[in-house]
Amino acid sequence: MAAVRPETATLDDAEVKRFAALAAEWWDPNGKFRPLHKLGPARLAFVRQEIVRHFPQATGGLRPFAGLTVLDIGCGGGLVSEPVARLGASVTGIDPAAENIEAARRHADGQGLTIDYRSALVEDLVAEGRTFDCVLCLEVVEHVPDVAAFIATCAKLVRPGGLMILSTINRTLKSYALAIVGAEYILRWLPVGTHQWDRFVTPDELTRHAEAAGLAMSAREGLVYNPLTDAWSLSQDLDVNYMASASRPA
Repeated sequence: MAAVRPETATLDDAEVKRFAALAAEWWDPNGKFRPLHKLGPARLAFVRQEIVRHFPQATGGLRPFAGLTVLDIGCGGGLVSEPVARLGASVTGIDPAAENIEAARRHADGQGLTIDYRSALVEDLVAEGRTFDCVLCLEVVEHVPDVAAFIATCAKLVRPGGLMILSTINRTLKSYALAIVGAEYILRWLPVGTHQWDRFVTPDELTRHAEAAGLAMSAREGLVYNPLTDAWSLSQDLDVNYMASASRPA
């Protein structure tokens, strides 16, 4: 049985159980999480672009994130935490499902990576007074009951002068056709019920929530899929998947 936390405004118990039940499949590139494996390079490109742009000490080379602390919220099996750690960051990954954290730890150990994985909520880290140079919240926002409350809580974990990077899905007719009908019912990329269209967040809504939490939106870019190359890339098209970065004033 999935080990989860009680539901709050920032946590949907049913969503946590859904992903916890798939914990054994996180690192199977052809399994249930194949879309996230395919999305990974484009997401990481935006993360790297925004961190290097924002932090003067983040330069080129093999470990440009050295000296930076990064929090990966809703880390799942560690698909984002691991490449960010390889780029030199000191990474903390949190997820409310203990099964996901166990899968993440197992894989990181096998790769010789040191990542601080914890079965925890964002509220737990806020209560501890933790802050980070960069807070990542990728493919999580569309799964929480109260987006405004969730972003406000996550923003408390961004240190002054720090950065938050988010990735989510726009609420448009195009996103319903592609992210739900296409991805879940036709192509079967995702289990049916993975997404709820009314929980998708428009870029303008995301910007308002970030600004209300004391952050300043600095960049927004779309993620588009090319079926001919079976690859994702960054784009100016925000109609479906998109990413954003927002900073906290120093």
